[in-house]
Amino acid sequence: MAAETKLHLIGNAHLDPVWLWRWQEGYAEIKATFRSALDRLNEYPDFVFTCACAAYYKWVEENAPGMFAEIKLRVAEGRWVITGGWWIQPDCNLPSGESFARHSLYGQRYFMEKFGVMARVGYNVDSFGHHGMMPQLLKLGGMDSYVFMRPGAHEKTLPHDLFWWESEDGSRVMTFRLADSYGNWASNGMEDKIRSHRAMAVAGGHAFMSFYGVGNHGGGPTIQNLELIHQLQERPDMDGIQLSSPNRYFSEMRQMNPDIPVIKDEMQMHAVGCYSTHSESKAANRRAEHQMLTAEKISSLANLMRGLPYPMEALNRAWENVMFNHFHDIMGGCSIKEAFDDVRDFYGEASSIGAKAINAAFQKISWSIHTMKPGIKSLSKEKDWQLWEQDDLGSPLVVFNPLSWEVEAPIVMNKKVAGVTDAAGIPLPFQTVRASRTNTSDKWDTFIKGKVPAFGYQVFWVYRDKAFNVVEPADAVRAEGCLLENSQVCLELDPATGYIRRWIDKLNGGREVLAGDGAVPIVLDESHSDTWGHGLTHYRDELGQFGGAELKVLENGPLRATIRVTSYYGSSVLRQDISIQPDSSDVHVKVRLDWREQHKMLKLAFPVNVEQPKAVFEIPYGYIERPANGNEVPGQMWVNLSGNKPGITESTESTTFGLSLINNAKYGYDVQGNELRMTVVRSPIYADHFGERDEEVEFMDQGVQEFSYVLSAHSGSWQNSGVVRKAYELHNPLLQVWETYHEGDLPQISEGISISSDHVIAVAFKPAEERKGWILRCQEIYGREVETELSLPSLNRSWRSTFGKCEIKTFFLPSKLHEPIEEVNFIEMKHTEER
Repeated sequence: MAAETKLHLIGNAHLDPVWLWRWQEGYAEIKATFRSALDRLNEYPDFVFTCACAAYYKWVEENAPGMFAEIKLRVAEGRWVITGGWWIQPDCNLPSGESFARHSLYGQRYFMEKFGVMARVGYNVDSFGHHGMMPQLLKLGGMDSYVFMRPGAHEKTLPHDLFWWESEDGSRVMTFRLADSYGNWASNGMEDKIRSHRAMAVAGGHAFMSFYGVGNHGGGPTIQNLELIHQLQERPDMDGIQLSSPNRYFSEMRQMNPDIPVIKDEMQMHAVGCYSTHSESKAANRRAEHQMLTAEKISSLANLMRGLPYPMEALNRAWENVMFNHFHDIMGGCSIKEAFDDVRDFYGEASSIGAKAINAAFQKISWSIHTMKPGIKSLSKEKDWQLWEQDDLGSPLVVFNPLSWEVEAPIVMNKKVAGVTDAAGIPLPFQTVRASRTNTSDKWDTFIKGKVPAFGYQVFWVYRDKAFNVVEPADAVRAEGCLLENSQVCLELDPATGYIRRWIDKLNGGREVLAGDGAVPIVLDESHSDTWGHGLTHYRDELGQFGGAELKVLENGPLRATIRVTSYYGSSVLRQDISIQPDSSDVHVKVRLDWREQHKMLKLAFPVNVEQPKAVFEIPYGYIERPANGNEVPGQMWVNLSGNKPGITESTESTTFGLSLINNAKYGYDVQGNELRMTVVRSPIYADHFGERDEEVEFMDQGVQEFSYVLSAHSGSWQNSGVVRKAYELHNPLLQVWETYHEGDLPQISEGISISSDHVIAVAFKPAEERKGWILRCQEIYGREVETELSLPSLNRSWRSTFGKCEIKTFFLPSKLHEPIEEVNFIEMKHTEER
């Protein structure tokens, strides 16, 4: 056999820390598997072991330090090969883009600290599909090669097993798809597997990888495996097979430089039901990811502005919890019921840490803001208290914006008031709305819309008794019967069904946004599906729709008009509070679903009034256009369906129209023709792969869940719709804290960042992990090259940078002003520093 067509045998153990067992059992199996691998290394001098996932190594370090010391020696020897570079083998569709950055940051830095090496090969052999921005994320995580298994050849046809995988920004990684399983569970099938893979190497004209070892619940390569391999190596017809590693394989392939194709696509689809299984954990993940970033930003600002110690250790621990829950059998919702009790605990601890960090930082900043009123020197004096009581000088409400652009958004205060002004004393319109509490007559909140600077805050003054002459919004909103209306939009609801019967876009000549009823709750049959949705590409078997609607006007301006729609199906109840606000055509919907169905799925459907439709979905740190063929697909915070106005065949910016759907908890969608659907809930059996379905089985997602979505109609392309910023605003509401009167050296309004281009947003701001300085990570969001100015006043830093299409840039800003700003990767190293 020629050297170019060798067969590299990869001894590995794919370990599921959670699946049909809880993490405590996975913990034990990981130790047992590592012990077995070390024993095989002692017994067979040519054996090489490959294993990923920093979390596993940390468990062993904490619980079996002697064994950890042995592993360090084998890594140094080169026979224990670390791959993956991430904290865990995550679901590779559903975590956010920044979450993938953190897997590299914490995984690779852990490997470097403990073993002096970093993974060069990305390794997710069991994940259920791989989004199209993976090559850039891998490269920025220090990895230039990738190995995966799903989707298999029966799910996605590829021109070659070995190829260059390219993402939208132009990043490439050499990628290999396994021909079949990452392991073997029966020794009598291993010889056939090796022979088959050897033949594939010859037929493909390049070397091939063949993985062996007992996986899932652990075990790794066995004595039988290694004895068989040694026997095969002695046979003259089996030359060219060698014990190897992915590192060695890709290193040899790069040296040989075979003629392989370049593929610019996502690696989908497998287990399409996993995009929507177990709503609770998916919603918790979305909340936790955004909360962690907010905690980092405001904690960083509190450190810079007030010297508050940054809670690095606590926030890192919280990120470890979130990353662990990204494991593909957790995030994919296909583990046993008991495992999700642990998932809830991990997210709960992370959220608690984040909330405490946010509160400490926010109150440190707000306590330093000068909130004394003219004529008041100190409220420690009785006469000053009397003056305050008599004149109603107002209460200061400090509001913080964690996003990198100015936000004008709702602020709901837990008080009924007479007047509100901004920091400059300008009176603001407000609306009294129903509170969540009922305490005698105190059941009202106050709703305002306030502007708050980027990464900054503003003090709003709230008055209990003092009223002002307020200029009401010129664009009044009203709710009446089945109608919601302002100067930009008119929504008519069907009184019998509650569906959106008509949606008129007043800004564009009274255009109909929808081609039929919208927000239609469709119930689908999924009794033919297991938990994963194995073998399926879509869910389209309709059983019925929610109906028997009851409509009620909840709020009627001037800042928000809301109609509550309650509808029914079987034993389930769907409540949608549909709202509009002044100066906006966006429709906001707050959903409360009490779901009692089994082996059924709920989707919300929106037929968009366009022709030649194109569907674009947010994926981690990017976007992708997919065919409008009805297939179930994953997405992140938003999806957009755009096309030509009816009757127009030529596509131009002026003839294009579309609808964006943004939500804060869901990940599954489908688009067929001009109809966009969002998957709200599935109710399969826990961890069911068509096993015994008797009366004792338990179904998922039974009971109450809540989430929100926004419908945003637009003219022109999706890039001009503002959908990315609107999505972040839905997920990052303005923060608030009530303050008192006190002296302070901070002003009542402050901006923390400035970015000149609306194509670029700052996603993360935090201290550097090692060097003294700060990390700012930014993203180009619309697929257009742009040059922008960036400024961070708290660091006294301003600079310019050019972003390529969908480019992610990480800036290291040294604490010493004379030191230059550097562009670094996710691991916070220059590319030349990667070791």
